[in-house]
Amino acid sequence: MILLNDLKLLLGLHPKDTSLDDKLNWILQAAGARLKNLLGGIDPPDELRHIIVEASVIRFNRVGSEGLSSHTVEGESLSFNDNDFVGFMDEINAFLDQQESVKKGRVRFI
Repeated sequence: MILLNDLKLLLGLHPKDTSLDDKLNWILQAAGARLKNLLGGIDPPDELRHIIVEASVIRFNRVGSEGLSSHTVEGESLSFNDNDFVGFMDEINAFLDQQESVKKGRVRFI
């Protein structure tokens, strides 16, 4: 619910407007699943949940433009990235590097 409210805030929607909730929840779920995949199956920790919301804004703004890489109308040009997470890869990789260093320092008793 918190992610939905954050997404509505970024999209300029009123928190009590539920007309797009099904679509927004689907986008959030898909973005969360994609981030989990990028994290190697690790559930996104709280410090990376902003990526789900921000990637959801990117995805929401592309609804209806799937498959386009660029679009020009009367001099205004839009270009779309194939990967909604490309702008977050430094953060994702830093998190994964941190996880890897934690694993290397682990001691196991058998």
